[in-house]
Amino acid sequence: MSDLLRTPDRRVCERCGRLERYDGGVWRADRLGEVYCIHEWDIDGTFVPIEGESAAAAEKC
Repeated sequence: MSDLLRTPDRRVCERCGRLERYDGGVWRADRLGEVYCIHEWDIDGTFVPIEGESAAAAEKC
C-alpha cells in the first residue's frame, strides 16, 4: 500500500475569521480574530486525510 496521511495546512475560524497556517509543526496566525472566540474551524467532511489507494477505494463506496 502506498497511502499517505495528510494534515490540513491552513484553517479558518467560521465565527471570527481567524486564519492560521501550519508551519514547522506549529499553527501560526496570519489573521487574528476575536480574543475570546471559541474557534470553530472550517475542517469538515470534505477534507480527506488519506491520499492513495485507500482513499480511492473509499470514494467508490
